[in-house]
Amino acid sequence: MMDAFASIIANNLNVVMKFLTSVTIILMLPTLVASFYGMNVRLPLQDSPYAFPFTLIVSFALSFAVVLVFLKKDWF
Repeated sequence: MMDAFASIIANNLNVVMKFLTSVTIILMLPTLVASFYGMNVRLPLQDSPYAFPFTLIVSFALSFAVVLVFLKKDWF
């Protein structure tokens, strides 16, 4: 009985860790895009007034695409 209970607890922990890993990957993508634009080097659209909205759109599009992939593979 004790082994069955420990197995259920371990399975629940695995489900929670899988969810937290998925959320971490999704939140990592906007951070990655923003960190590229925070570097002190020449970047595309650097002098454009639309650089910030473009960066936001790319960040959200990448995150949305990863969410769709995770939902399709039933990882989320």
